[in-house]
Amino acid sequence: MHLKAYLLLTLTMLVWGGNTVAGKLAVGHVSPMLLTALRWGLPIFVLAPFCLVQLRRDWPVLRRNMLVLFLLGAVGFGFFNAVFYSALLYTSAVNVSIEQAGMPMFIFMLNFALFRIQPNWAQLVGFGLSLFGVILTATHGDLTSLASLRINYGDALMIFAALLYAGYTVGLRYRPNLPWQSMMPVMYVSGLLGALPFVAWEIASGEVVWPDLQGWSVVAYSVLFASILSQLFYIWSVEMIGANRAGVFINLSPIFGTLLSVVILAEAFHLYHAIALTLVLSGIALAEHTSRKNGGS
Repeated sequence: MHLKAYLLLTLTMLVWGGNTVAGKLAVGHVSPMLLTALRWGLPIFVLAPFCLVQLRRDWPVLRRNMLVLFLLGAVGFGFFNAVFYSALLYTSAVNVSIEQAGMPMFIFMLNFALFRIQPNWAQLVGFGLSLFGVILTATHGDLTSLASLRINYGDALMIFAALLYAGYTVGLRYRPNLPWQSMMPVMYVSGLLGALPFVAWEIASGEVVWPDLQGWSVVAYSVLFASILSQLFYIWSVEMIGANRAGVFINLSPIFGTLLSVVILAEAFHLYHAIALTLVLSGIALAEHTSRKNGGS
């Protein structure tokens, strides 16, 4: 079971790494709030033929848990992606990729604050390594900038986005035990509803960019891979090995995102990026190795 979870999580992080590149390719071709709404609105129609029967069967349970599912979808799907795509307007895809390493540390913090779930010593060390990697990236290798809090606006947005997704991951424990055919469409609708106020603001302020051919290509990738397949893989993996252990794998997303950004976008790769990625990989190896030995989550 653990091997299956590891494979699903690795594929998920590859897709998420690619989504960072897709988000950067979207700049000037489809605006971030509109992209977020399309990303969660279109899967509703894609999945409808496969889900209607199960939705009718599970509707009584869904109705009782509608508030939880709405909050999960709005925060993890709508709000997170609105902030994520906005961050890419102001900073590089390489930076955004590495800053996603902040998600596991926020998961540890929320699990401890809300449920008193204590990470083991290896997870704490991995947390520290990841934190330093995030700080190194957000300051563009200049740690002295922390003294004057000079951090790029886009980097600050991405760190906030990481906190939002950590909240979603921890909140998955409250979701009802239902098959994906009934739960995911409801969460997609929630993500869409969470994004619509931002789209309205984007249109009213004249900031909306309607998709062109490249924009629709980004939308297609986001819908099929980042919104449908990877979300299912992530939820199944959390079920199998727990939020703490699954959260550590989020640190693979910066690796894939950075490599894809350098290869596809030809973005600059600096020494501090290499150091940050080394810290991230070390944190994954240490935390997951000890968790597996202890059989913990």
